[in-house]
Amino acid sequence: MVISNIAMGSVNALVKKALDVGVNHMVVGAYRMAISALILAPFAYILDRKTRPKLTFRLFIDHFFSGLLGASLMQFFFLLGLSYTSATVSCAVASMMPAVTFALALIFRTESVKNLKTKGGMLKVLGTLICISGALFLSFYKGPQISNIHSHREAIHHNNNDGDKTKNWLLGCLYLFIGTTLLSLWMLFQGTLSIKYPCKYSSTCLMSVFAGFQCALLSLYKGIDVNDWVIDDKFVIIVVVYAGVVGQAMSTVATTWGVKKLGAVFASTFSPIGLISATLFDFLILHTPLYLGSVIGSVVAVMGLYVFLWGKKNEKEASTALPPRMDKEASTNCPNV
Repeated sequence: MVISNIAMGSVNALVKKALDVGVNHMVVGAYRMAISALILAPFAYILDRKTRPKLTFRLFIDHFFSGLLGASLMQFFFLLGLSYTSATVSCAVASMMPAVTFALALIFRTESVKNLKTKGGMLKVLGTLICISGALFLSFYKGPQISNIHSHREAIHHNNNDGDKTKNWLLGCLYLFIGTTLLSLWMLFQGTLSIKYPCKYSSTCLMSVFAGFQCALLSLYKGIDVNDWVIDDKFVIIVVVYAGVVGQAMSTVATTWGVKKLGAVFASTFSPIGLISATLFDFLILHTPLYLGSVIGSVVAVMGLYVFLWGKKNEKEASTALPPRMDKEASTNCPNV
């Protein structure tokens, strides 16, 4: 999960640069999914051959919705938000995923509401609120540009020409939040799907195939233009290939495996690592200037994450001490047992 989120941070930073060229973001998504499917197909055939269960119509439908939640619709909103903001901001909003996933887990009752009265439960709620506060601060306060000694004139020139998108900062943050919510829903859905279909390579490959077609259909929202599908910029081609192999194929397989081992809520708590990765990659390699609001909001969001993890740790320690007492109560109340 650590490696996966480091990779995703670098992918977001590179894709942001590619989107600034003016590429249709869903065309990037469609190519990304197609590359992911091609890369994973041989792994799925060889490594999952003996353990792969029979594909039923229900499993096809499940993978269709998996692609819709975790890839096509998620990318539609997330990449659109990324085009209006920056890689650092996108990963900062994505760092809210533990809080969003936890809230959704309560709604769908995969997390117990009774646990909220315990110390661990209260810390998890507090961490969730801090995460949301950090993201809201980041959204509503852009702040002054922090001095960047590595900035190139080209980056400053590009920033000045991007005034229209800067005005849409709030809209971009809203799109990013919708994308993050969809990804949280996917992680919860994946927790169930990984039990029914435990082959991570085959599952991710199927998801990528469905998502590729879905992204192609979503690309039509700007109208039908064949030229959108012709990418002749070498940098954009490299980014699309890197995003497909590392950002989609490898990262999704790792995340699917992480959800299966750790659960959706705990696996999502690694997302702020992507924020740190994107910030460093953006600042040190792509020479993109930082803004004060992004830094403060990111720090608050990460603080919220670790309060959430502290609550998770307390909850786990309490649960390890609970079974003996439960067994004792059960034997007292039910003598026949």
